[in-house]
Amino acid sequence: MADVALSKSGTSMRGLLSARRGRNRLDVSDWLTYGFLVLGLLIMFTPVAWVVLSSFKTQANLQEFPPSILPYSSETAMVGGFDQPLPLFDVTLKDGTKARLAQIRRVGRNAQMIDPENPGAGRVTVAVTDAVAVRKVRLATENYTNLVASSGQAMGRYVYNSLFITTVATIITLVMNSMAAFALSKYRFAGSSVALISILSTLMIPATVVLVPTYLIVAELGLVGNLWGVILPTVATPTGVFLLRQYMLTIPDELIEAARMDHASEWRIFWRIVLPLSSPALAVVAIFSILSRWNDFLLPLIVLNRREVYTLQLALNSFQSEFEIRYDLLLAMTTLTALPLACAFIFLQRYITVGVASTGIK
Repeated sequence: MADVALSKSGTSMRGLLSARRGRNRLDVSDWLTYGFLVLGLLIMFTPVAWVVLSSFKTQANLQEFPPSILPYSSETAMVGGFDQPLPLFDVTLKDGTKARLAQIRRVGRNAQMIDPENPGAGRVTVAVTDAVAVRKVRLATENYTNLVASSGQAMGRYVYNSLFITTVATIITLVMNSMAAFALSKYRFAGSSVALISILSTLMIPATVVLVPTYLIVAELGLVGNLWGVILPTVATPTGVFLLRQYMLTIPDELIEAARMDHASEWRIFWRIVLPLSSPALAVVAIFSILSRWNDFLLPLIVLNRREVYTLQLALNSFQSEFEIRYDLLLAMTTLTALPLACAFIFLQRYITVGVASTGIK
């Protein structure tokens, strides 16, 4: 029924924005609804927009206080007698006139400046409180080029490791969770309720509690420093089993009984009937698995002890040292890391509402 309702109402953005309760004008509930949606949009996307814009800021721009929203860079000018370009400032002189000067150096609360149009006029000492830097909006695309140049071929290795872990773990998660959900939803056996409660009770156990036992098991299997040491411990998720079980309960038992009467094997019923009908719920579990595996940091941190097997999340940690944090490269790397997740969510978002809504309908 959720599928029919969604198809009839239309899920296009145009239909969502034009929907209203009042016939000829906006009703009070319409204003409250759109206000709530706009507020949620700002809360959700303001941090994302801030990170993306900050990834185009220079290191000096990132260290400014108060911080600026847009990426700015100081304008400079070449002055005769100086090898490097000098930053420009709008200065208020002692007589009240204003001029645009180039700063040579700053000593304490005073700065030595010179007129770039007339260097022969000599240097002028100006209080820093009377000078405002001349800036313009500029995207520091060199953050991304420096990131690729500094990482070299290692960047491709990090991307491959993250894609391999995410893809393989998601496939195994879908297979194992769907098989467990099929057994718990369509088979009647002693202890099925206890098994379901036991699986769901693991949700109350924090991941950090089982982190040390997980590492010991991985070490005994000889998978430390191996990508499979990150994949295998997390392929079975109680949330995925619960969502798939709830969705499979909506599949009529008569359909499965008819397939058995036609001498279809249990594997054939599961593969050819149950899985295709459960595609919305499988898509939801796949999205959750992709988000979790791609963003996972703690387990890869203790299992992957060689740089050759680092994921993108571990590579982010390498941009900080004991003495310095390269925020420009760190933010550029963060943006690139989040880009695949954003694309996956955009293409698969329609399955979230359908799948989650259908898991509660019987």
